[in-house]
Amino acid sequence: MILVGLLALTACDSYLEENPSDRITADEAYQTRNELYLNAVAAIYRDVGGSENCQGLQGTGHGVYDLNTFTTDEAIMPTRGADWYDGGYWQALFLHKFAQADGTGDVWNYLMKEIQGCNGSLARIDKFAKANPNVDVSDLEAEVRALRAMFYFYVMDLYGRVPVFSTTSPTVADLQVKPRSETYRHIVSELQAVATQLSEEHSNQPGTYYGRMTQGAAYFLLAKLMLNAEVYADDDWTDATRPDGSNIKWAIDGQQMNSWEATVHYCDKLQMLGYQLEGSFQENFAVNNEQSVENIYTIPMNKYLYDTQFINLFRSRHYNHAAAMGLNGENGSSATIEAITAFGLKHDMNDMSELDPRFYMTYYAGSALDLNGNIVLLDDGTPLVYEPWHVALDVSGTAWEKTAGARMAKYEVDPTGTKDGKQSDNDIVLFRYSDVLLMRAEALVRNGQDGSEPFNAVRDRVGATPRDCTLDNILTERLLELAWEGWRRNDLIRFDRFTRAYTDRPQLPGEANHYTIVFPIPGEFLTLTGTPQNPGY
Repeated sequence: MILVGLLALTACDSYLEENPSDRITADEAYQTRNELYLNAVAAIYRDVGGSENCQGLQGTGHGVYDLNTFTTDEAIMPTRGADWYDGGYWQALFLHKFAQADGTGDVWNYLMKEIQGCNGSLARIDKFAKANPNVDVSDLEAEVRALRAMFYFYVMDLYGRVPVFSTTSPTVADLQVKPRSETYRHIVSELQAVATQLSEEHSNQPGTYYGRMTQGAAYFLLAKLMLNAEVYADDDWTDATRPDGSNIKWAIDGQQMNSWEATVHYCDKLQMLGYQLEGSFQENFAVNNEQSVENIYTIPMNKYLYDTQFINLFRSRHYNHAAAMGLNGENGSSATIEAITAFGLKHDMNDMSELDPRFYMTYYAGSALDLNGNIVLLDDGTPLVYEPWHVALDVSGTAWEKTAGARMAKYEVDPTGTKDGKQSDNDIVLFRYSDVLLMRAEALVRNGQDGSEPFNAVRDRVGATPRDCTLDNILTERLLELAWEGWRRNDLIRFDRFTRAYTDRPQLPGEANHYTIVFPIPGEFLTLTGTPQNPGY
C-alpha cells in the first residue's frame, strides 16, 4: 500500500498508466541474458527523457530542468498577457515561492519512481544470477546501480533530504528521509563501487552503449558530487555555516584526498577516457551531434524511433519565427537581464566590443531570421525584433509584450522536426567535457592552486580572450558556456548566490537563511510517512 501510494502521488501521472494488451509474463521476459538486459536494464532508459510534463531529466516541461533553470538569474518565463501565467507557476519559480508553485513535488515523484524502478530491475538481475550462476551479469547490475545513483543525485540536489532504500516493497520505515550528508555519501560510494565495471565506451556515440551509463557518466557525476561537497555534506543549510571542502576527506584509489583534489582526480579520469573539447562549440548541439568528442552523456533523439521530446526551442521562439522555419513555437522562455549583461551585450546592440563570442550561438536577439537568412515579419508586416533589454517577469500590456527577451538558439534547428519541432534529431546534452574543464579549474582555485589552463582552454575554443581564473570569473564563465543546459541553480547554490536579489526578484522574507536552496518535500509524502517538512516551508 505504501508503494502504491508513493507512485500515485503525482499530477503528471498519465505515463504511469500502462496496460498493453501484448504484455508478456515475467518468466518469459527474463529467460536469457539478452532478455534480462532488454527488460530489466534498457527499459529504464525510456524515462531518462520523456514526452509529457514532469518526465525526464531534460526535454519536457515542469520537470528537473525547469526547477534548475527558471529559478535562477539565467532564464525567465515572462507573463505575456494571457500567455505564460499558468496559475502563477512561472512567477512562483522565479521568485522562489516554491510552496506556491503547484507541481514542484511532481519532480520528486518522478525521481522516486525511477529509483523504485531501478530497485525492481536489480531484484530481477539478482534472481537471474541465482538461477543462472554460470552467466555473468555483474556489468548489468553495475549499470543499474549507476543509473539509480544518478536519479538519487538529482533528487538529493533538489530536495536535500530523501529516503534511501533498495527494496521493491518499501515500508514506512524504509521511506524515512535521511540527513543530506548520509544520502550524499551513499551516492558517492555507489558510483565508486561500480565505475570500473562500466564500459569505457563513449555513450553519446552510436553503438552498443549509445545512451547508456558508462564510465564517463559515472566519473562526471563523481566530479560534480565532489565539487559540491560543501553543499551536500551540510545537514543544516539554514544555519549560515558550511563544512570546509578542504577538510572533507575521501579514500580514492589508495589515496587520501580532500574534495577539491577528488574533483580534479575524477576530471582527469575523463580526460584519460578520451573526452576533449570539440573543435566547434556549436557542433555539440547540431542536428546530428552523435559524433561529438565532447559530449559525455546525452538523451538519444530520433523522431522516427523514439517519442522523446525536446521542447526548449519550441517554448522559446516567437510564433512567426518558428512558422518561418516550418515549425511552431510558444513565444515564452527568455534570457534574463543578468544573463545578457554577463555576455557583454550593450543597449546599442551594434556595439559588439565586449560581446562574448557565444552570445549569438546561444540566443536569438535583435532581428529574427529564417533558415535562409530572410527577415521574419510580424502579423502587421513589420520585422520581428527580439528586445533583450525589455524582458521582465510580466510584460503584459507593453509594446514588447510578444517580443521581449533574447530567446534560446543553442541547438541547431532541425527543419524536418515533427511535433511542431519538439521531436528533432539533436541528442539532448546532459554532461559534456567543457563542464569538466571548468569543474577542474574551480577545484584547483578552491584548493589554492592555479586553474588558468583548463579555464582558458574553454574560452580559447570559442575565440574569447583569456581571463584571470578567479572564482567570480569561473561562475560567469559557467553561465557563458553552459546557458540553457540546466546547471545554473547548482552553480549559484555552490557559490552562495542563489538566494540573493536580482532584477525582478527581491529576496523573500526569511530567505537570507537559504532555506530555498532546496524545494519542499511533497505534502502527500509527508502525510504518508510522517516525515517533517524541510525547514522554512
